[in-house]
Amino acid sequence: MSVTIRDARKEDCARLLELILELATYEKARQEVTVSLEHFTEAGFGASPVWKAFVAVSNEHGQETIVGFALYYVRYSTWKGCRMYLEDILVTESWRGKGIGGLLFDRLITEAKDKQFHGISWQVLEWNEPAINFYRKYQARFDPEWWNAGIDI
Repeated sequence: MSVTIRDARKEDCARLLELILELATYEKARQEVTVSLEHFTEAGFGASPVWKAFVAVSNEHGQETIVGFALYYVRYSTWKGCRMYLEDILVTESWRGKGIGGLLFDRLITEAKDKQFHGISWQVLEWNEPAINFYRKYQARFDPEWWNAGIDI
């Protein structure tokens, strides 16, 4: 297996959106994905990017294929300062169990340290045992006290 982790590029956006749809389907919320490729690309690579991503790239048979990604943005905590917010991390189903998720998560940790963020935050669905077990390997803290809240505009 030859997999490398690199920064996402503008030309990766269509594949990233495919993987986002795969994740949303797994999370039983495919209908919630309404972002267009144009908006997604602009939000990551336009004049004022709001997200950054790392991609896991397989180079089997001399062809590059993105088999996973981790997308984050900077969140500001009035208590802690700048923190990384991990929006999504996914390894496509046929590539799971090969350590790629760990490579992506380790890259996120390195990025957070390099940028002197004060931590990494994310959400995980309470029924997603594979993800919960993955995060436990990193001694993640799970906080049942805080509820998710939001509005659509």
